[in-house]
Amino acid sequence: MAKRVKKSPSKASSLPRRGRNSSLAKDPGARIAAALERLAPPVVATPDLEAADAFVWHSPAHRLAPVARVNRIDISLLKGIERVRDLLIENTERFARGLPANNALLWGARGMGKSSLVKAVHAAVNAAGARSARNRLPLKLVEIHREDIESLPDLMALIRGAVHRFIVFCDDLSFEAEDTSYKSLKAVLEGGIEGRPANVVFYATSNRRHLMARDMVENERATAINPGEAVEEKISLSDRFGLWLGFHRCSQDEYLAMVEGYVAHYRIAFGGEPLAREALEWATTRGARSGRVAWQYVQDLAGRLGVRMTDDG
Repeated sequence: MAKRVKKSPSKASSLPRRGRNSSLAKDPGARIAAALERLAPPVVATPDLEAADAFVWHSPAHRLAPVARVNRIDISLLKGIERVRDLLIENTERFARGLPANNALLWGARGMGKSSLVKAVHAAVNAAGARSARNRLPLKLVEIHREDIESLPDLMALIRGAVHRFIVFCDDLSFEAEDTSYKSLKAVLEGGIEGRPANVVFYATSNRRHLMARDMVENERATAINPGEAVEEKISLSDRFGLWLGFHRCSQDEYLAMVEGYVAHYRIAFGGEPLAREALEWATTRGARSGRVAWQYVQDLAGRLGVRMTDDG
């Protein structure tokens, strides 16, 4: 019988396994630590708040993204909302000086300048602060999207200890019947243990006064065991805003004043009766008069006349 030749182990197979994998295999504690490290949330980087005066909150990455150029118009171009403009400027100016200020809910008619006013007030208050002798730090504007409201506590924790002061801004805020994320907002604004940070004020815009659809509130009254308590739970969120600013449909004169203001600012050589006639016809085709409709008309007019609408006029 032929003898079976025993093969000597190859050089490669005879070498001991080295590296992180071998150490993990021998050390159960290291293996558990590595698994916990993979499960741990990513380390949140400290934001560079000097990068810009405006930021957008990205919830999945827990990151503030700087906005180099904010999409806004000059506050002098916002017509027909002088009363609410003055109230919001006063509230924001107090906040910028370190004095008590209220959260603000800007609610009402579509296209009447709610979000435009927030952005314009932020710029105006910072400009006034730069001109003053107080040498105060500029306000930071942070936009949080409606779908990221549940991450608002994380945003507040990130900016709570900063030396700057922040306007956290949510545009078109509203909640539907099965949406419970409004509870996170309620706790952060007033009801939680920590509450709203002293260096933060919250501004929101909405087409709904109580941030909930009317039929949603009526449905609660009709189906709840205790209708009064159910409705109070839903609409009490709006009570967290100490400043309510209502926006209503503008008159024909106010609408034309908006158009004329844009035309003058951008030096468009068109006015008088032809401008008024065209602007009113444009509003009729849109079925409404508002600041947004006025802006859309002026954009169309400038395009037809070959005028570039630059910020410096």
